[in-house]
Amino acid sequence: MTTFGLITEGLTDQIVIENILSGYFDTDDIIVNPLQPERDKDDENKSSYGGWSLVFPYCQSKDFREAFQFNEYVIIQIDTDVSEEYGIPKQDENGEFIPEKLIEEVKEKFKGLIGADFYKYQDKIIFAIAVHSIECWLLPLYYEDNRKKKIINCLDTLNRELCKSKGFTIDKEKKDPRYYRDISEEYCKKKVLINSYKHNPSLKVFIEEIETKNIVL
Repeated sequence: MTTFGLITEGLTDQIVIENILSGYFDTDDIIVNPLQPERDKDDENKSSYGGWSLVFPYCQSKDFREAFQFNEYVIIQIDTDVSEEYGIPKQDENGEFIPEKLIEEVKEKFKGLIGADFYKYQDKIIFAIAVHSIECWLLPLYYEDNRKKKIINCLDTLNRELCKSKGFTIDKEKKDPRYYRDISEEYCKKKVLINSYKHNPSLKVFIEEIETKNIVL
């Protein structure tokens, strides 16, 4: 059985990715192993401490190398909202990077940190680089206009629609995993995912990278 290890900023990112994988492969029988942060075995809505600052060290650790013994693929997720803090500028002398360019810059950062091990496992690594946050990936589910393409202030934009359609909003400092299960659940439907993902540039890159792996469950 194909398994996916998840290295992410947090539990809510894992939840969104799980639902996307379910939709992409058109099955609820997706086996995912949360590697970083680890999930509470007794409560799926709790996990160990996360954050972008833990993603890079994990990818340089012994645990990262050992993950490939138990997982067919390892997904590495990080947002680019604070990319300057981990050494990746959002622009150069020619102006602001387009999402695809920024994603490539972040990937190169990971490749350099992982080193020779990256080239050993590159066929098993899938990057999920969200420009500028994974909430941007959810906008195509809630908007029909150009807002579904947004890459900035996505949480605020998402919250405006959630307040009307769901009756709740997401707290930026304390994100409730149950809300993320709810608001990303539509991506479990293959038709919805296929009709939505191309509207967000970094979600499109993620899906296209999965496609290149030719994964058969």
